[in-house]
Amino acid sequence: MRISLICIGKTDDAEIKKLIAYYIPRLPKHFNFEFIEIPDVKNAKNLTDIQLKKEEAKLFLNYLDNTDTVVLLDEKGKQFTSREFASKIDNWMNMSTRHLAFLVGGAYGFSEEIYSRAQEKISLSKMTYTHQMIRLFFVEQIYRASTILQGKPYHND
Repeated sequence: MRISLICIGKTDDAEIKKLIAYYIPRLPKHFNFEFIEIPDVKNAKNLTDIQLKKEEAKLFLNYLDNTDTVVLLDEKGKQFTSREFASKIDNWMNMSTRHLAFLVGGAYGFSEEIYSRAQEKISLSKMTYTHQMIRLFFVEQIYRASTILQGKPYHND
């Protein structure tokens, strides 16, 4: 299985980059994890919210195939405990999911086209975080899920 975290915009905070870089090499090789940052839409200031989301959708679709399982990181998504999320990852692996793509949208969220393309929506919290922080939190949760699935002592409950 290949797991991707596909994000609109680059991470410009050096500390967040460093922390993301801490977790990625610790992910299991069979996750074939890739962290993709799509450059922001050019001339975004001249676009309406709807136009911007449509342009971002075009960029996302360049990284997705029709057979990919798409999960949006979205404030309206379902929340999971770390163990539940690990179980979800395990289910996707057992279903022989080839590519599991998690998407982080821009400041205005996702277009209707991306919402209709997605199989699921996940929320990491009821609180609001920056799009850069979500990347770090999510990569850490992927790592945590892998340790739970391997029975390693990283997660205590």
